[in-house]
Amino acid sequence: MVLATITTVSACAELQDTGRQIGETTKEVTTDIGHATRDATRAIDHASRDAVNSVKDDLSED
Repeated sequence: MVLATITTVSACAELQDTGRQIGETTKEVTTDIGHATRDATRAIDHASRDAVNSVKDDLSED
């Protein structure tokens, strides 16, 4: 009986640690995806702004 209780507690602790590791990894991955998305959006924004300004400059020269 005591051995079964110790085994169960040990298994629960391992399961809890595994869950914690999965949660931390998920958080890191989603953070990386969020940062990459933010950076890509900024790059597109800057490129679009530069293209619009270039067209405005070309039109104002004519």
